[in-house]
Amino acid sequence: HPQGPGPGQPYPVGPAPATKGRGLTVTALVLAGLLAVVTGVQAYQINRLSNRLGDTDSRVAAAQAADGTRFDGLESRAGALEKQAGAAFNPEAVASAVLPSVFRVRAGNSTGTAFAIGKPAAGGGTNLFTNYHVVDALWQTGEREVFLERTNQRFPATIVRVDETNDVAHLRTNGKFTGLVAASAAVKSGQQIVVVGAPLGLEDSVTTGVVSAFREAGGGEGPVIQFDAPINPGNSGGPVINGSKQVVGIATAKARNAEGIGLAVPIKVACDGFKIC
Repeated sequence: HPQGPGPGQPYPVGPAPATKGRGLTVTALVLAGLLAVVTGVQAYQINRLSNRLGDTDSRVAAAQAADGTRFDGLESRAGALEKQAGAAFNPEAVASAVLPSVFRVRAGNSTGTAFAIGKPAAGGGTNLFTNYHVVDALWQTGEREVFLERTNQRFPATIVRVDETNDVAHLRTNGKFTGLVAASAAVKSGQQIVVVGAPLGLEDSVTTGVVSAFREAGGGEGPVIQFDAPINPGNSGGPVINGSKQVVGIATAKARNAEGIGLAVPIKVACDGFKIC
């Protein structure tokens, strides 16, 4: 049995055990595992982030769609409000449209108001209405000529026919003027109106008010429209206009010793009697 080296002799060294190589392999495997874990975690986080981005995109798209719907709704409401505003009572617009068809009428020593109505007269010219009491002095004497005045211009006109009972007179002039349109619907209490005329000779005067009531015929008198727009002598024969720029009546009188009680002949009475509307 061989003996080992004696004291002080070197011990033969054989091949070293493979401990270090195994350690490197284990370390590499551990690192690979960690890398796999990290990669998996990153992939999971990326997937979650992608899902979140997708959800965000969906929410943004939904919000944009909702905003678009709200915007469309606002546009529709704005359009409806514009239409309502256009349909709302606008005295300025009514007066602007009506004034060119309204005149101060001078009948001898009397003055009142007359307005063009309907389509052009047969053979040309223009038909007009005023009150009988504006022209009655001339009519009774057999005179037929009156004068229409506005903006420093004067146009001769003829009294064609009168209705003493309803206080209406039909005039005709050779001048061509736009005839106002007669309202087909009956007036209602509370309906807003504009009265145009020449009170005390002051042409192109405009007042506003409402229909107070419609008074049916009775006691031998025809029906009348009661309204509260201020009128004065000279307004007689002027048109009472609704918000649609249509004639509803002919201003004819006001109550004495009272405020806000004006009366008008319904335009239907005049139109039915003279057939010129």
